[in-house]
Amino acid sequence: MPSIRIELHKPLKNQVIAYDGEVLLRAPGYVLVRAPWMQAAVDRGYVTFIPGDLFDEHFYADRYYAIFTLRDATGRCKGWYANVARPAQIGADLLISEDLELDLFVSPDRTLLLRLDEHEFAARDLDPKTRVAALAALEELEALACAGAPPFDVGL
Repeated sequence: MPSIRIELHKPLKNQVIAYDGEVLLRAPGYVLVRAPWMQAAVDRGYVTFIPGDLFDEHFYADRYYAIFTLRDATGRCKGWYANVARPAQIGADLLISEDLELDLFVSPDRTLLLRLDEHEFAARDLDPKTRVAALAALEELEALACAGAPPFDVGL
């Protein structure tokens, strides 16, 4: 399968996280990428990322979010992590996603939905249109998760 370079831009932190992933599916305005967790273990309290975890990453060119299905090395779903972000710039070999700081974690059984980094989002100097789109995206993500709509339909 072809690979793609992913750049997650975090302007508030003046940071770019870059890594390579395997393209699983490509459609107009959409790409599904699989990427392994390559960093040291990180315990967030609600989920722990460990080496060997796999992320199925859904990027959209027309939506203000990206959704990451988290799996352990055996394939068990550990939940979903969604970044509220500007619509992705999807190229043949490069994908760029600008994080708007607002995130959502959803547990595998979809009973726990945690809004994350609201204070960081509030600190962003965003134009009113982007701010409204980001908040609407968060509401849409929560509705999709509660309904078990794809990709929130692969838990337990």
